[in-house]
Amino acid sequence: MSDHAEVPHGSRRGYLIGFLLSAVLTAVPFWLVMTGAIADVGTVAAIIIALAVVQILVHTVCFLHVNTQSEGGWTLLAYAFAAVIVLIVIAGSLWIMYHLNTNMMPMTEMGGPS
Repeated sequence: MSDHAEVPHGSRRGYLIGFLLSAVLTAVPFWLVMTGAIADVGTVAAIIIALAVVQILVHTVCFLHVNTQSEGGWTLLAYAFAAVIVLIVIAGSLWIMYHLNTNMMPMTEMGGPS
Protein backbone atom coordinates (compact mmCIF):
# COMPACT_ATOMS: atom_id res chain seq x y z
CA MET A 1 0.00 0.00 0.00
CA SER A 2 1.16 3.52 -0.66
CA ASP A 3 1.26 6.26 1.94
CA HIS A 4 -0.52 9.00 0.04
CA ALA A 5 -2.09 10.29 3.25
CA GLU A 6 1.31 11.54 4.47
CA VAL A 7 2.02 13.56 1.32
CA PRO A 8 1.11 17.22 1.85
CA HIS A 9 -1.38 18.32 -0.76
CA GLY A 10 -2.16 21.92 -1.47
CA SER A 11 -5.37 23.53 -0.43
CA ARG A 12 -7.49 25.77 -2.59
CA ARG A 13 -6.38 28.72 -0.44
CA GLY A 14 -2.70 27.84 -0.95
CA TYR A 15 -3.09 27.60 -4.71
CA LEU A 16 -5.01 30.89 -4.82
CA ILE A 17 -2.33 32.68 -2.78
CA GLY A 18 0.35 31.21 -5.06
CA PHE A 19 -1.52 32.30 -8.17
CA LEU A 20 -2.05 35.85 -6.89
CA LEU A 21 1.59 36.19 -5.83
CA SER A 22 2.72 34.86 -9.21
CA ALA A 23 0.48 37.30 -11.05
CA VAL A 24 1.77 40.26 -9.01
CA LEU A 25 5.39 39.13 -9.36
CA THR A 26 4.87 39.01 -13.13
CA ALA A 27 2.94 42.28 -13.45
CA VAL A 28 5.35 44.44 -11.43
CA PRO A 29 8.42 43.83 -13.66
CA PHE A 30 6.25 44.25 -16.75
CA TRP A 31 4.97 47.57 -15.40
CA LEU A 32 8.52 48.71 -14.52
CA VAL A 33 9.77 48.05 -18.02
CA MET A 34 6.78 49.35 -19.95
CA THR A 35 6.33 52.61 -18.01
CA GLY A 36 9.98 53.42 -17.41
CA ALA A 37 9.15 54.28 -13.81
CA ILE A 38 12.81 53.92 -12.83
CA ALA A 39 15.31 55.53 -15.18
CA ASP A 40 18.39 53.56 -14.09
CA VAL A 41 18.58 50.37 -16.16
CA GLY A 42 20.80 48.62 -13.62
CA THR A 43 18.33 49.21 -10.82
CA VAL A 44 15.45 47.92 -12.93
CA ALA A 45 17.45 44.82 -13.85
CA ALA A 46 18.28 44.16 -10.19
CA ILE A 47 14.62 44.52 -9.19
CA ILE A 48 13.50 42.18 -11.97
CA ILE A 49 16.08 39.56 -10.99
CA ALA A 50 15.08 39.81 -7.32
CA LEU A 51 11.40 39.42 -8.19
CA ALA A 52 12.24 36.44 -10.42
CA VAL A 53 13.99 34.72 -7.51
CA VAL A 54 10.99 35.41 -5.27
CA GLN A 55 8.70 33.99 -7.94
CA ILE A 56 10.79 30.81 -8.12
CA LEU A 57 10.38 30.45 -4.36
CA VAL A 58 6.62 31.06 -4.58
CA HIS A 59 6.23 28.39 -7.27
CA THR A 60 8.40 25.95 -5.34
CA VAL A 61 6.48 26.35 -2.08
CA CYS A 62 2.92 26.93 -3.30
CA PHE A 63 2.75 24.62 -6.30
CA LEU A 64 5.52 22.04 -5.87
CA HIS A 65 5.03 21.85 -2.08
CA VAL A 66 8.76 21.71 -1.38
CA ASN A 67 9.38 22.35 2.29
CA THR A 68 11.42 20.96 5.16
CA GLN A 69 8.79 18.33 5.98
CA SER A 70 8.39 16.75 2.52
CA GLU A 71 10.39 13.53 2.19
CA GLY A 72 12.31 14.25 5.36
CA GLY A 73 13.79 17.46 3.96
CA TRP A 74 15.65 15.72 1.13
CA THR A 75 13.65 17.50 -1.55
CA LEU A 76 14.60 20.88 -0.12
CA LEU A 77 18.22 19.78 0.13
CA ALA A 78 18.16 18.73 -3.54
CA TYR A 79 16.80 22.14 -4.54
CA ALA A 80 19.45 23.90 -2.46
CA PHE A 81 22.19 21.81 -4.09
CA ALA A 82 20.83 22.58 -7.56
CA ALA A 83 20.72 26.30 -6.72
CA VAL A 84 24.35 26.24 -5.58
CA ILE A 85 25.43 24.48 -8.77
CA VAL A 86 23.52 26.97 -10.92
CA LEU A 87 25.11 29.91 -9.07
CA ILE A 88 28.58 28.42 -9.50
CA VAL A 89 28.01 27.92 -13.23
CA ILE A 90 26.65 31.45 -13.73
CA ALA A 91 29.36 33.11 -11.62
CA GLY A 92 32.09 31.08 -13.31
CA SER A 93 30.76 31.89 -16.77
CA LEU A 94 30.60 35.61 -16.01
CA TRP A 95 34.11 35.51 -14.52
CA ILE A 96 35.51 33.72 -17.59
CA MET A 97 33.77 36.10 -20.02
CA TYR A 98 35.02 39.15 -18.11
CA HIS A 99 38.62 37.92 -18.09
CA LEU A 100 38.49 36.85 -21.72
CA ASN A 101 37.28 40.33 -22.62
CA THR A 102 40.00 42.11 -20.62
CA ASN A 103 42.85 39.79 -21.64
CA MET A 104 42.21 39.65 -25.37
CA MET A 105 44.48 41.78 -27.49
CA PRO A 106 42.78 44.18 -29.88
CA MET A 107 43.23 43.36 -33.53
CA THR A 108 44.78 46.77 -34.27
CA GLU A 109 47.87 45.95 -32.14
CA MET A 110 48.54 42.78 -34.11
CA GLY A 111 48.62 44.58 -37.42
CA GLY A 112 45.25 43.22 -38.51
CA PRO A 113 42.46 45.18 -40.16
CA SER A 114 41.34 48.21 -38.18
